[in-house]
Amino acid sequence: MHSLLYLPIILLILTVFFLIRAEYRKNKLHISIFKPALTILVIAVVVTAMLSGDQMSPAYSVFILLALLFSLGGDIALIFQENQKAFRLGLLLFLITHIIYASAFVRFSGLAVASLAGTVTLAVLAAVVYMVLYPQLGSLKIPVLIYILIISYMLNRAIATHISPVFSSLQAWRISIGAALFYLSDLMLALNRFGYPFKSNRLSLVLYYGGQLGIALSTFGQ
Repeated sequence: MHSLLYLPIILLILTVFFLIRAEYRKNKLHISIFKPALTILVIAVVVTAMLSGDQMSPAYSVFILLALLFSLGGDIALIFQENQKAFRLGLLLFLITHIIYASAFVRFSGLAVASLAGTVTLAVLAAVVYMVLYPQLGSLKIPVLIYILIISYMLNRAIATHISPVFSSLQAWRISIGAALFYLSDLMLALNRFGYPFKSNRLSLVLYYGGQLGIALSTFGQ
């Protein structure tokens, strides 16, 4: 791993801990500071790749950086998710994030077909999650359906990077694991938001930032 990455990654791990503690204590001020700070630290990883000259592709790095900037906006919007308009805005910004990620994976690896088993598994999982959430969605039925379809497509394209000649094996693993963690964090948040709260829902924060970090690390050439 590039030596310049140690500081932002260590800071990210520490800040995740402080964010989880703030969430448990319901400290709104600390949450509103730590959430965007964490995404900024992930952005710093991509910027490090761009400045170090050890990036896979300048264009790919720009795609990932742009996605993270929309994520930052989504993080800020969801700090105020009790407000329906803020929640819808956050949903839209993260939807754009997933579209940009999927576009980056397709742009640099093509539309190679991922494994049939993986595609079917994702389709079944998406259908099950939507059916579970459906009774609680109210006016958000269509937006949530679109969101689930897009994140499932994003993960499918992330997995497909393993059969791409453009990405190294290490990059493909960083992308696919990162996308899977992001996917799982979104599912946990959806279940917690729409009537199925559980005590370990803060785990979604670890999955989310771990996923974003994995994708950010894929911008490095090695």
